[in-house]
Amino acid sequence: VQLQASGGGLVQAGGSLRLSCAASGSIFVIATMGWYRQAPGKQRELVARIAAGGSIKYADSVKGRFTVSGDNAKNTVYLQMNSLKPEDTAVYYCNAERGPPSPYLYWGQGTLVTVSS
Repeated sequence: VQLQASGGGLVQAGGSLRLSCAASGSIFVIATMGWYRQAPGKQRELVARIAAGGSIKYADSVKGRFTVSGDNAKNTVYLQMNSLKPEDTAVYYCNAERGPPSPYLYWGQGTLVTVSS
């Protein structure tokens, strides 16, 4: 499975960005896709993920501001980020999880999101 992320950039506080992550390869093994982020000096954390069955999980810090969605026809997952805050500044990583019986995490390249105050 290969993941290609895009859509990062610089935005002012209160603005919006949309990240995209296109999956290719053996996508039939993917159980969930989503986004993590890592700010300088901090651990990588879950932002949002969506399961093949449609269930969605968000980090508390982004609930009500971010929306994760998927387009099965394009094998792409999106992260719509609204009302961005400076604390959202981080490198965002696309992630895909292979389901049982051989769970595995795939990672795309990071895309930098910078929110200026």
